[in-house]
Amino acid sequence: MPQKNVKDIEKEDVLKGPIRAGEIDFGFRKEIAASPGGEKLRHCYQCGTCTSDCPIARFSDSYRPREIIRMAQLGLKKRVLSSNTLWLCAACYTCTDRCPQDVEVASVIRILRNLAVKGKLIPSPFKELGKNIVETGTAYRIPELRLKKRAKTGLPPLPKSNIKAIEKLAEATGFSQMIKQSD
Repeated sequence: MPQKNVKDIEKEDVLKGPIRAGEIDFGFRKEIAASPGGEKLRHCYQCGTCTSDCPIARFSDSYRPREIIRMAQLGLKKRVLSSNTLWLCAACYTCTDRCPQDVEVASVIRILRNLAVKGKLIPSPFKELGKNIVETGTAYRIPELRLKKRAKTGLPPLPKSNIKAIEKLAEATGFSQMIKQSD
């Protein structure tokens, strides 16, 4: 399966389009507010500071933290949780640092990602990264050729990951099962 890039993920996004009354989950905002970091969701008045300062939004046509927050406020649970752009956040907390209302925007996005994972709505590129972490201890597989070049140039070997501990943790949390499930 060919790897998807950011532009492919953005094209498939579901945040856009008309809102239908049947999409609204009136308890969704309370569900987010009940999680640590989501308490101030209702304080957001959509000024756009989070988006204007976001380093990812500068290079993305669709990633807008303000829109994600608004969809969460409106109760568009399915739309937000199945959004691919939700996963583009770099978790740099610039949005949170700059918010004039002290909304923990990055924390709300983390909460939304966690809810998406619980709902088995992980986009395939991120499932692949998860599989790599469980199998190798790193998000990206390091080619054997690169390891040989490191040795040839006198660089020290890369540290070994404790794969057994990672596997144990992934099993205990149910993460292994989640990433094994097909799309």
